[in-house]
Amino acid sequence: MIELTAAEVAAATGGRLSADPDVRVGGPVVVDSRKVVPGALFVALPGEHVDGHDFAPRAVADGATLVLAARELDEPCVVVDDVQTALGELARHVLATLRERGDLRVVAVTGSVGKTTTKDLLGQLLRAEGPTVVPQGSFNNEIGLPLTVLEADGSTRFLVLEMGASGVGHLTYLTRIAPPDVSVVLTVGSAHLGEFGGIEAVARAKAEIVAGLAPGGTAVLNADDLRVAAMADVAPGEVVTFGTIPSADVRAEDLRIDRTGRVAFTLRTRATADGTSADGTTTAGGTTAEAAVTLGLVGEHHVTNALAAATAALRLGVALPDVAARLSDARALSPHRMQVTERADGVTVIDDSYNANPDSMRAALKALAVVAGRDRRSVAVLGEMLELGDDSRVAHDDIGRLVVRLNIKLLVVVGEGAGGIHDGATQEGSWGDETRFVPDVAVAAALLREELREGDVVLVKASNGSGLWRLGDELAAADPAVTSGLSDRAVAPGEPQDGRA
Repeated sequence: MIELTAAEVAAATGGRLSADPDVRVGGPVVVDSRKVVPGALFVALPGEHVDGHDFAPRAVADGATLVLAARELDEPCVVVDDVQTALGELARHVLATLRERGDLRVVAVTGSVGKTTTKDLLGQLLRAEGPTVVPQGSFNNEIGLPLTVLEADGSTRFLVLEMGASGVGHLTYLTRIAPPDVSVVLTVGSAHLGEFGGIEAVARAKAEIVAGLAPGGTAVLNADDLRVAAMADVAPGEVVTFGTIPSADVRAEDLRIDRTGRVAFTLRTRATADGTSADGTTTAGGTTAEAAVTLGLVGEHHVTNALAAATAALRLGVALPDVAARLSDARALSPHRMQVTERADGVTVIDDSYNANPDSMRAALKALAVVAGRDRRSVAVLGEMLELGDDSRVAHDDIGRLVVRLNIKLLVVVGEGAGGIHDGATQEGSWGDETRFVPDVAVAAALLREELREGDVVLVKASNGSGLWRLGDELAAADPAVTSGLSDRAVAPGEPQDGRA
């Protein structure tokens, strides 16, 4: 973060100063007292189980020079009415200051699936062009996004942001903090339908990232998704599209998928009638440019993510040959997202347990079928897809039926909430030992330790809250037979948690 005085922090947040106004905050802004370093600003967020204010003494003892708090403390602090809102205001102030001082470009990504992978790809495309800030994991909410913004400093050229929502108005709030120069919309899908109240509400919520563009900004829209393409109507400026259909400005052609589930394609840009191409340059009227891409990511669905990242990078000035080369070199960076482990015992683990909805579940199952092919046994370990509302039972049933149609050899359904998957598979024709229902992760782990054998390809997929990520960790261990037990992941006070579409 840029260096600020305590007085400047108070002014930016509308808070009351209870500290030396000249005290300087030059370190990071943190919500976890364990991450404090000298010069840090500690944000005392109230948590579900703990209150950040209780950790303020430790934070200051470890070097924090100032605390952002909702009540008076013995430690130097700025007191505000709402700490979370004040954090957003501080991020808004810092970003506006950085934009006044230099050539900082902000690119934001949203969509029902693929946000985290796309922002990871964008980071890998942009870093060679200049200092780039990319969120950790899925820092995409009212806490995580401001923390990401506050990582930027005077040297930052690109700020990549992931924006998630669990209702209408959430992206409007986030774009007020950080108006994007480039807004990317991937898909409008069935994630979190229970919270939104329907697919059209999801579309309205996603469109807020387009309406919230900075002046002169560009909307990058998925031409293959009709609801996303329709967002061009609310774009205040230029629109560039990506997809696999011929009318897309940036498109993938000649798609080929190999036995490892990795896709190769031709990346082609289309010039408009006036000769302006997708990267903003001028070419001979109507001509196109192309380059070859071979993705290192597993699953055909990653073509959408790659095209989105490529189109945004082109708009930000990266040359097409560099985009293609960097996409081909890009790798999965965030854990539990189509993370592939080749175990020493000949088992291949595909861990996609961070999150799940019907769209991503279908994509992951298709990738499993491709990787296993006809000569390896496919094993799907599936848990509950959360926050689907009234559609939940039907959605789980549909996934069970798809498992059978894809000829997945063994289905393990984990937890009561996912029971519809087991029911759907049974109704579609799976019988005997082809589909198993187990009550929890521990029982699933015990079953798989007995069941898996050399050559198997196993997919682990569920919403994060189901806890199947613990099983993913165990299955990916070097020697699962001697794994001491399922891992446990501690959540720090106030740590941003993903759970948004």
